Amino acid sequence: MEKKVQYKVIVSNRARQMLAGHVRFLAQKNPTAARKVKTHLLDAIRSLHQMPERFPFLEAEFIPPNKYHKMFVEKWYLILCQIKNQTVCVDYIVDCRQDYGWLMR
Repeated sequence: MEKKVQYKVIVSNRARQMLAGHVRFLAQKNPTAARKVKTHLLDAIRSLHQMPERFPFLEAEFIPPNKYHKMFVEKWYLILCQIKNQTVCVDYIVDCRQDYGWLMR
């Protein structure tokens, strides 16, 4: 039986700050929803330890091809990560309802 490859998942400080900002903003309106979103995002990030390649690459004009894998969570959130050897680096957690054109420049 083939052993499944386990990846180490690292969340950048920028991604941690983005997650905290999204949860903090939502908690001002609905603390229960904020907890739910935080749980779903953290579960999604943890799931990257197995088969992170299952998510397609982000294709954008100003992003180098095949750099970031994209994962959508809870309809509104986009997690961007890079895979290097046996490590997954989560670099961005974006709320797609906000303008994230800065990411593409």
